[in-house]
Amino acid sequence: MAGAALRTRIDDLAAISAEPGRLTRVFMSPEQRRANDLVLGWMRAAGMAAHEDAIGNVVGRYEGANPGVPALLLGSHLDSVRDAGRWDGPLGVVTAIAVVDALRRTGRRLPFAVEVVGFSDEEGTRFGATMLGSRALTGRFDVSVLELHDAQNISMADAIRAYGLDPARIGEAARRPEDFFAYLELHIEQGPVLERLGIPVGCVTAIAGATRLRVTIDGQAGHAGTVPMQGRHDALAAAAAAVLAVEGRAVVEDGIVATVGRLEVSPGSVNVIPGRVVFTVDLRAAEDEKRERMVADIRDAISRLCKRRDVSVRIEQTHALPAAPCAPALQRAVAAAIDAEGFPVRLLPSGAGHDAMEIAAIAPIGMIFVRCRGGISHHPSEHAEEADIEVGARVLHRLLVDHPSADLALWEPLS
Repeated sequence: MAGAALRTRIDDLAAISAEPGRLTRVFMSPEQRRANDLVLGWMRAAGMAAHEDAIGNVVGRYEGANPGVPALLLGSHLDSVRDAGRWDGPLGVVTAIAVVDALRRTGRRLPFAVEVVGFSDEEGTRFGATMLGSRALTGRFDVSVLELHDAQNISMADAIRAYGLDPARIGEAARRPEDFFAYLELHIEQGPVLERLGIPVGCVTAIAGATRLRVTIDGQAGHAGTVPMQGRHDALAAAAAAVLAVEGRAVVEDGIVATVGRLEVSPGSVNVIPGRVVFTVDLRAAEDEKRERMVADIRDAISRLCKRRDVSVRIEQTHALPAAPCAPALQRAVAAAIDAEGFPVRLLPSGAGHDAMEIAAIAPIGMIFVRCRGGISHHPSEHAEEADIEVGARVLHRLLVDHPSADLALWEPLS
């Protein structure tokens, strides 16, 4: 589980890309086929029985000493955003395989089986629908997304057929809750907290829930030179105030974040007062009550300021996903493993979404974060040091060997 060996495999996967000089690997692409074949080979070399399921997830199983008990599921995703970094997702897959390989090399069988999964789509880059692989595994795949089309006007259903799978058989990828007693995902932090603290790994407490709003403000377009300032109904000026209201609400309370990430101005001419502005708001918190309170406050603030400015506003909710708390027993186990490796235990939430959110529908979840340089992710400069990923692998390995039970109630708490 040397960091250098893990880094080599990360680099091998990063070399599989649809774009020269940039890492882009999307769902149901030739690049997914090459990456899956590579990972399946690694799984088999680590002693696992491995296959590709009906949604293109790669799944390997290392049998335990006690047949018939639920398995521990480890994994992350193998797809990427466009012009991506190389660590987001694949680190969790290659580390899990390395941990299983360490068990094989020592001839050790745990009281439970270990399964490793490389999810086929988490990012939603190609079709805009996210976590397709984990949703299929949990039996929560929404077949209506098969009608979505990519930028080349290829439907998801046709892309799946071209890949060599049958969209009518996606349900065969579903697993039962009794198949697994827990799920663990190792992932780069994608944020700066661990780096600021000077520690290589952290224990995740929850994955933040998210709400997205689409705000449309309608004012009155007019000539930029002839309409007096006192008589204007400027949609962009109202939107500017709304953006500041969103920021102002988020900064006064710990544990929440809010982002206006897209803004469209119409008619968009240099000499015309904007008559319509549409913008998005992304709101996240690890506690649903906090997030819901923030959503209500922001809705109210935007409505009130638009009324004062005599413009109309429509606020639509386009996305809502509840927070996914990590199981207390898994948090304790992760913390104990970090402590046993000689590092301070830092508990922190994840502001980014992960496949673990979907797996929470069928199994308790836990997550280990690994420090990444500058907290940068979804960018070519995304980076994790070899020493840090080696610590992450040791923590994950210790979790397995120090807690030989498929009953989470028997996993030892942090002493």
